Parts: sequence; structure tokens; C-alpha cells
Amino acid sequence: MSVFYQRKVFREGSVVMSVSPGITPESPTNSLDLPENLEPDNPLWRFALKVWQDPGAQKNCLALQQQGWSVTRILCAGWLALDGKSYTGIEDATVTEWRDRVTGALRAARKWLPKANADCSALREGIAGLELEAERIELALAWHWLTYKPPEDSNMQGCDKLIRNNLEAAAPLPGSIRNAAPQLNALASTLANFPKGEPRP
Repeated sequence: MSVFYQRKVFREGSVVMSVSPGITPESPTNSLDLPENLEPDNPLWRFALKVWQDPGAQKNCLALQQQGWSVTRILCAGWLALDGKSYTGIEDATVTEWRDRVTGALRAARKWLPKANADCSALREGIAGLELEAERIELALAWHWLTYKPPEDSNMQGCDKLIRNNLEAAAPLPGSIRNAAPQLNALASTLANFPKGEPRP
């Protein structure tokens, strides 16, 4: 993410959240079947905006993304933990497919364009804007799934432990947790000091 893009996003009051390794998938034969009446401006999105305003949280989320983690899953995990709910890591197939085929494809295209080439700058910025909107819809899909199937309350003692367990449940693979320990520890510490915020499903 370029410095210019960071300034542009924060000036407009939005947030950039990279949520896929950036591998361009094969072209789908049919369009995605999305739920009707999605709510892009929902409590999960507003929580994401607040988290992204914290430089440390942003840095650690992007570092985890470089290791193959999904920031959407990380945000869901932290958001639920602050309300005393467990995150299992299970998500609706539509969320995963949107991430792979739309958000990830746009991110891959943006990263493929050379930053130093002035002729590509306008195209790169345009794709970055589309990527941001794709991320917003991805979070809306995640919100829809969490509302449709509300997670159960956790019986775990202590918010700090629940935050860490939820974050680990967001791992792309079980073996990913060990290498991500520094970022997970720092992010868990940041989330532990976050206000509870809006009601969750």
C-alpha cells in the first residue's frame, strides 16, 4: 500500500485492509450469488475503521497479511472476543469466494503495476479504490454470516485469553501461528485495551 494511498484513504475516512495473499484465481463461469440487502455500513465495518486508525494494529495486521492471514478473519476474531464470544474460524463459502475472486484479484492487479511508472499511477489508484470497496463488501458478507449464525458465548476465563484464542482461530493454517507469534501478541495487547463498542450478534 503506497503512502499516497494511505493519505487518501484516511482523508476520506475509510480504511485499507488487505485480506488475501493476492493470488489471482481462475476466472469463474458464473457470477457470485450474494445475499440481498447487505449492510456495508455495519458495526463490524465501524470497528474495523477504529482498529485501522491505530498505527500498531494496522502494522501488525498488514504483517500478518504478508504471511497469508486474512485481515477480515482477524477483525472478526477480535470483534467477537471483545464481546465475550468465541470465533471458530468457520466462515460462509461466499465470504471466502469473494475474498479469493474479487478482493484478492484486485489486490494482485494493484501490486503487479509498477509504483515508479507514472503512466500507471492513475490506474493503480483506481484499482486501489475498487479494492477498498471490495474489502468493505467482504466485511459486509462476514457481518451477514455472523448475524445469520450468531456465535456462542465463550466460557473462557479472561478477555486476554479469549482474544488470543480467537486470533489463533483466524490462522490460515495451524502451522501459521508459531511464525506469527510477535504480531499476534502485539495485536492481542492492542485489542485488550479497545472499548467494547457497539452490540454484536
